[in-house]
Amino acid sequence: MNKLEIISALKTEANISKSDATRVVQIFFDSMQDALVQGERVEIRGLSSFFVKEYKAYTGRNPKTGEKVLIKPKKLPFFKAGKELKDRVDN
Repeated sequence: MNKLEIISALKTEANISKSDATRVVQIFFDSMQDALVQGERVEIRGLSSFFVKEYKAYTGRNPKTGEKVLIKPKKLPFFKAGKELKDRVDN
């Protein structure tokens, strides 16, 4: 399912216009992104949680040349499925 399909489902289920559904979905995603950028955790009970993991700098290796390469510190977003979602998918 992609963003357009989410908008279409919201439009149908809530009986609202496509532009209103688009705005609601965009506000939802923007709010999640803003929270993650600020280092906050986003939790949707029963569905999932999103959080940012921080990695320290380390020395890696170029697989082609074997040359050592310094990997800079970074932050990456992570998704963790909630128990209810895991149970629904498993059945």
